Amino acid sequence: MSRFTDFDFGVPRVMGLFHQDWSHDGGSAAEVVAKYFAASGGKEVLAVHRDARVLGNLPSPALEVLWYAGTQYMPDLQPLGGAAEWTRTVVELCEARLSTGTEADPFTGADAEDGAACLDAVLAEIDAARFLDPEVRAALTDCARRCTPDLAFRVLLRTMRCAPDASLSPDQYQRLEAVGSALQYGEFVVDSVKYLVERP
Repeated sequence: MSRFTDFDFGVPRVMGLFHQDWSHDGGSAAEVVAKYFAASGGKEVLAVHRDARVLGNLPSPALEVLWYAGTQYMPDLQPLGGAAEWTRTVVELCEARLSTGTEADPFTGADAEDGAACLDAVLAEIDAARFLDPEVRAALTDCARRCTPDLAFRVLLRTMRCAPDASLSPDQYQRLEAVGSALQYGEFVVDSVKYLVERP
């Protein structure tokens, strides 16, 4: 059984909302996320809710590093109350959307996996991504250990897409594919970083 979507999901999908023109989608960061939820199905919102709740296991400095590293144009977090408060806001926006009667059965099968069996492999790929700043790799490592390897791996992929001068060797990409396969991700989750593979 594969996961419910072929594409990126959860908090990394929310991170992707903050592109260069994000302000055209809402007057504030919360409005942008709420608009995305309004157009999303229950499973998508539930995935974000689960990720955002478990991110609460991280201290605010690590959260701040991840939010900034995983977005291209994240608004200043301080006016939003800081990284921890912003993460709680995302949880509350999820709960508001789910309270409207949006159908969202509990996750089962592959969707319920947290990737615990892949912890060592995820940690190895975080360490191998040397083009990421040391503080980003440290926050990702913290996420893998204190949240879930599944979430840390998806955020890793997201930070790779936002990192300047990012590149992957063919061997690195094959290892990322192997982790994605073990986590039963859809076709385009790991494929989203394929363009970073160095050409001979």
